[in-house]
Amino acid sequence: MNVQELLAEVTTAPVVKRAITNHSVLNEAYAYGSAFARGMRIDLNGLTILLISGTASIDEMGKTVHVGDLRAQTRRTFENITALLASEGATWHDIVRTTCYLRDIERDYQAFNEERTAFYREQKLDPLPASTGIQVILCRPDLLVEIEAIAMFRREPPTE
Repeated sequence: MNVQELLAEVTTAPVVKRAITNHSVLNEAYAYGSAFARGMRIDLNGLTILLISGTASIDEMGKTVHVGDLRAQTRRTFENITALLASEGATWHDIVRTTCYLRDIERDYQAFNEERTAFYREQKLDPLPASTGIQVILCRPDLLVEIEAIAMFRREPPTE
């Protein structure tokens, strides 16, 4: 195959993608009437990109857990994202960006940031991911925080 044929194949080949899930910690959004995947895995010539949908303090039955407790909801949200990453062979070291949505940023940002900082220290993250914090009305009135994340990684094929 010459270079032009190879380039034509690369530029016309479909992007390989599939949904991410981990039923052991949280259920699918469609199970409670919402139409989105928990995340999407995209494979591009050895580079894997994970787009983790907005994730919150939801259990394996689709119920909100830790109602009224921002710190506990933040920890559960990080646990849920960790489990989604693990289902794809990734960790927080592969995260390049997060977007953090808080119901009341003025009231809750300091506590949220303390929990996030502690979690990142436990993970020994260096460098830290890029991040944005936004105040929003979340999809459920009992949710105080939601986080979406982007991970990127390459894994060497196993040697024989």
